[in-house]
Amino acid sequence: MGHEILPRGPLARGVDSGKIAFRVFCTPNWEGLGDSFRVKGYIFVAWAAILWASSGVAGKWMMREGLGLMELVQFRASFATLLLGIWLLAKRRDLLRLQLRDLPVLAILGFLMALNNATYFYAIGKIQVGAAILLQYMAPVFVAVYAMAFWSERITVPKSLALVLALAGCYLVVGGYNLELLKLNKQGLVGGVAAALCFSAYTLLSERGMHRHDPWTVLFYAMLTSAIFWHVVVPPGGYAKIFVDLTRLLGILWVAVMGTVLPFALYLLGINYLRSTRAIVTATLEPISAGLISFLILGEVMEGLQVIGGLLVIAAIVILQVDREQQVLAPEVLRRKGKSPPSSHGWVL
Repeated sequence: MGHEILPRGPLARGVDSGKIAFRVFCTPNWEGLGDSFRVKGYIFVAWAAILWASSGVAGKWMMREGLGLMELVQFRASFATLLLGIWLLAKRRDLLRLQLRDLPVLAILGFLMALNNATYFYAIGKIQVGAAILLQYMAPVFVAVYAMAFWSERITVPKSLALVLALAGCYLVVGGYNLELLKLNKQGLVGGVAAALCFSAYTLLSERGMHRHDPWTVLFYAMLTSAIFWHVVVPPGGYAKIFVDLTRLLGILWVAVMGTVLPFALYLLGINYLRSTRAIVTATLEPISAGLISFLILGEVMEGLQVIGGLLVIAAIVILQVDREQQVLAPEVLRRKGKSPPSSHGWVL
């Protein structure tokens, strides 16, 4: 039994859909691997969400210690890139090899990563944190709509229901019912929506990138570009602040590793096994994790509606298990088979 994937929308320009098609043959062996990949993918993204949530607590502590917001973002990107680069040089130097034609798109991916941070923090500076989180987690809607419009993903009942439950759960978890959304600062609203768009584009482009490259390769070059971006935006003169204070240095290393390298790596590995829509819906565990961590560490109490919101997100992830459509098109499967759909040729979204 085979699945035929044809370019659609702008991807079909210049392509004779009657002559060019990509057929993936699903043998029982590949279907079994798909089940294994799916379990791994959900575990990876769940851990990414937990680590992202915990890094927020560490970041707040670093700013209380005297680091500026932009400095923190710059240091995080720099140390994360440096540590990941050292690890790859020592363990997997082959993953650093890259064709020149791939550099521009990986640079765009890194720019999206940096811009996501910038717009998200800008939104936080203008509106409540809960509202900023809620706006950023409009991203699953953008990803689902794009994938259905241009990647031939079907609008299935489980996928649609999971999307609605995840968004409703996020709304309740961040206390959206207490936010006067219509009275929020317009600049903050624009920043939050921009963060969602950047996160969506980063997710989609990462999936396409992993049709050609290992997730670690995609992550390193994206982070490298992000670090360069932050050194252009923020003058790199504040490093003395952390090297003269061991506590600050350890804090930055924690944020770089546990709040940047590992969660972004786990998120890409999740996309690698699940594809974009499932991965980004699963990532809505982040605000739930943040609430739970705040409860355990800071003693903040979650309201009843927030707990219900958390349960809705968990229900959404469980429902996604029912929908196995096009699991054979996960980047890991395509790389193992040495094939990629025509629509991803040349990294076109």
